[in-house]
Parts: sequence; C-alpha cells; structure tokens
Amino acid sequence: MATLTKKRKVAESKFDNKKSYSVADASKVVKEITTTKFDASVDLAVRLGVDPRKANQMVRGVVTLPHGTGKTLKVLALVTPDKEAEAKAAGADFVGLDEYIEKIKGGWTDVDVIITMPSVMGKVGALGRVLGPRGLMPNPKTGTVTMEIGKAVQDSKGGKIDFKVDKAGIIHAAIGKVSFDAQKIAENANELLSTIVKLKPSSAKGAYVKSVTMSSTMSPGITIDTKSFN
Repeated sequence: MATLTKKRKVAESKFDNKKSYSVADASKVVKEITTTKFDASVDLAVRLGVDPRKANQMVRGVVTLPHGTGKTLKVLALVTPDKEAEAKAAGADFVGLDEYIEKIKGGWTDVDVIITMPSVMGKVGALGRVLGPRGLMPNPKTGTVTMEIGKAVQDSKGGKIDFKVDKAGIIHAAIGKVSFDAQKIAENANELLSTIVKLKPSSAKGAYVKSVTMSSTMSPGITIDTKSFN
C-alpha cells in the first residue's frame, strides 16, 4: 500500500472524502487542496451508465465553457485561399493548406486544434494516421469541419471543448484552472454536466450519471452529488 505524502495528507485533511459535495462546494474545495506551484488544471471525470461498445449508447459532444479552459490553444486552419483572411482575422495561429499538409506528413503536429472545410477533407483525410492517434482529426460532429471558419476558430480559442465517453464509460474533461475563482469553476462544470445530461441516449437504462469526480493536477478527487443529474 502506497504511503501518503505530507502534501497529500494535508489535502485530504481539508475535506471529507466519504462525502458527496455540490458542484459549488467542490469548486471551493479543489482550490483549497491544490498545492502545486504551477497553475493546475481542474478536471471532471463523469462515469456514465452506458455501454460505449454499442453505437446507440456512444456519448460525444462539444461544449463552450463560459469562462474558457484557461489554456491558450494553438489553432491550425487548413483552408483554401479565399478563406485565409477569415481564419487569420478570427485568430488562427497557422493558416494555409498544402504546405501544412506536407508538414504534417513529415510529423509536425504542434497544434491543439485543426479546423478545415468540407471541400478539402479529401486531402486532410489522408492525414488520418498522423492526426487520429493524437485526437487532432477534424470532424463535422465537433464543428471542426465547417464553412464557418471564423466562428470555428473563435469558438476553439474561446473555450470550446469536445468530449467523448471512453471504453470504460467515463468522460474526462479539463474545465479550467485552479487560479479561476470558485464560481467560474462551478459554472464551467455545470455547463459541461448539463450538456452531458442532454445527450443521454434513449437506449441507456438505469442511472445515467453514475459518478462525478472533480480534481486538479495531482490532487485527491472530490465526489460530487449526482442526484440533480439523474
């Protein structure tokens, strides 16, 4: 059995790990128990009562967090020349097409989000082996394959995240930073949770939201009461 570090013991002494907290209270606790010297991410782990192996129980979506994630994302817009000005005006960090496709083929993936247009997906689709494993492949379902390039870039820069239930039936998502005040953490968490609830598959039986845990980088997990989500 692993021994607890001093910092871990101090963190666990500040809350009851057998208690379920409201989102608002958990957001306050996560700030109190974080001891990292850097601005740690705040994460939610949401365990759902679904079977991800069944196509009709796959839960996937996008949400724009009202206060952003606290992370500055690097956005690449793979677009035709007529859309380049729109992408640049919206704040895309890299804009172009063929030259970036060649860079990616060579192994370059120094971006967080790639946005493109339906008309060039034939070229972008060939990058699946490089982009797929890194979660960078543009997808119409997440709004990253669109003709509204400017809006997509602004959404990504402004706190839009996409989420997907994993093989274990859990959604993991970063919802902010510890430096955020507790109210902003809570509002971001509630926005994500309400979006997940709206996406409940009609084929899912029993309790949909089985558990919700909030934590920061290297902090203990805080259990959130799921009654209001079921």
